[in-house]
Amino acid sequence: MWRSGKQFLIVASVGLNLAFVGVWLSYAIPAGVGNEVASSPRAATGRIWCPLHERLNVSDQQWAKIEPRLLEFRQSADSICRHVGRLRLEMVDLIAAPTPDREAIAAKQDEIQAGQRRMQELVIGHLLAKKEILSSEQEGRLFMMIREQSGCDRKGPLMMSGRPGGGVGQMFRQEPPSQ
Repeated sequence: MWRSGKQFLIVASVGLNLAFVGVWLSYAIPAGVGNEVASSPRAATGRIWCPLHERLNVSDQQWAKIEPRLLEFRQSADSICRHVGRLRLEMVDLIAAPTPDREAIAAKQDEIQAGQRRMQELVIGHLLAKKEILSSEQEGRLFMMIREQSGCDRKGPLMMSGRPGGGVGQMFRQEPPSQ
């Protein structure tokens, strides 16, 4: 009984991690952005298209440095998400097999964790690069928003915040919750 419960917890944990990253990215980076800087929404609108950077009130000069990096980050993150998602489905198939192979499941877990690690490294690199561009005030606001949305207090990114439309992505659409 404990083994099947442990397997369920592993699958649930991986699924929640992927869901968090995927939803965070979908709100942090607007959908439908082209793969090339030349076809970016900014070229069409002449303004900052990312709600997070609008909220941080980045200047045009800052945005000119951020946008290409953001497009590259999004492309890389999407690729990693798709890869880890495929691995996750493969692990579900391994667990669902009539006679699950524990060694194959453990190997798949290792592959998934490596993919999650690549995503973490990508996000860390992106944030470190952004720190070089943002003012100290903008940087402080960015990390405050990240901290507010990263909690596990049932008001964090995986749960509803009690407000209409609350939960993941609120930091990109509305003011942060008042203390």
